[in-house]
Amino acid sequence: MTDRLPGPVLPADLLLEVYRQGLFPMADHRDDAEVGWVDPLRRGILPLDRFHVPRRLARTMRCSRFTVTVDCAFEKVISLCAQEVPDRQVTWINHAIEASYVALFKAGHAHSVEVWDREELVGGLYGPSIGGAFFGESMFSRATDASKIALVHLVARLQAGGYSLLDTQFITAHLAQFGAIEISRAAYRRLLKPAIAKKADFYVLGGTGDVLAAGAVLQLTTQTS
Repeated sequence: MTDRLPGPVLPADLLLEVYRQGLFPMADHRDDAEVGWVDPLRRGILPLDRFHVPRRLARTMRCSRFTVTVDCAFEKVISLCAQEVPDRQVTWINHAIEASYVALFKAGHAHSVEVWDREELVGGLYGPSIGGAFFGESMFSRATDASKIALVHLVARLQAGGYSLLDTQFITAHLAQFGAIEISRAAYRRLLKPAIAKKADFYVLGGTGDVLAAGAVLQLTTQTS
């Protein structure tokens, strides 16, 4: 197989401004040469003050051997998010989007959460961050509950760091079990404006190189159900 060259990198300033306006980029498939800007009528968010961890997942996390880091393997996380898997035959992360978010991460405007089984990366998520808003782009899982553990760690970090908005773009059954809801475009933009104006700290629970046990943040989340 011939390696593909990365797509053209979208300027970081352009990407950040798109998010400030309430849009986000998507492609039709992995090899699509174009990037489109999406502005859905209904938007998924995960209210940070109503986030809840399913009881079974909490038990799993307390006993899990998985560990969690942030910003240690951003490029690997987005690469795995972009892979086609049996339950997701088409990916919207084309080569241009992948290259652009790697550049955004290197500029300090995007983050990843990684879940490890010893030395193996088994789950994770990534997204840009502006002020007190985090925009969840995609997640992957190569082990049972790994992406869910990444989400719990992300939310604990956002809660502790003073964030007020977690944008999930759309609603899935995976997200709904944690309390994700759908709101109108107008309601989303009313939340977005003050959120991006806030000061928040993504690293309040530790930075790159710090390793946490899977269950270490459970006491920081708001509810278990």
